[in-house]
Amino acid sequence: MESFRPLAPPTPSKVIKLIESDRELFLTGRRAENQGMGIGSFAYYRRVIESQKNKILDEIIRVAQKIGANSDLIKELESAKKEHKFTKAIESIKQTLPEVLLINSHNPLTLLHNALSQGIHGKSDQECLELASSIRVVLFELAERLKQALKDEAELNQAITKLMNSKTKK
Repeated sequence: MESFRPLAPPTPSKVIKLIESDRELFLTGRRAENQGMGIGSFAYYRRVIESQKNKILDEIIRVAQKIGANSDLIKELESAKKEHKFTKAIESIKQTLPEVLLINSHNPLTLLHNALSQGIHGKSDQECLELASSIRVVLFELAERLKQALKDEAELNQAITKLMNSKTKK
């Protein structure tokens, strides 16, 4: 007998924007997750994350630049983009990400890497489903933190501009 799984919340637009060219693969993974197909959902999410490595790193670099992060961190992130494999790219990042992107004090890329590096061979469908769900949750949170960090900086810059303009009008 098939177990009932409640409908998952919709995929936030910020996630779709982050993975845009793999949108359909991601949504297929969501459907597989919603239907309780762990191996399928894990495989789709893994493919999307690995395929979107450079886009994710680009967004992290944007945040790092906006907040004035250490230049060594930005160089490491740029170098990681040149690595073809997600696993090697994430392993090559020695420094932590900007604090604003950490999830419960953890680097979200390391969390994703740890889940993705486990693979699906030898895992039960239920174990894969749990990993896939965790990957999705961390990806959603990373997308939220990226968006918020860029938004906060944009709002701050706008506020500073308004204050500076009001000063010069006097």
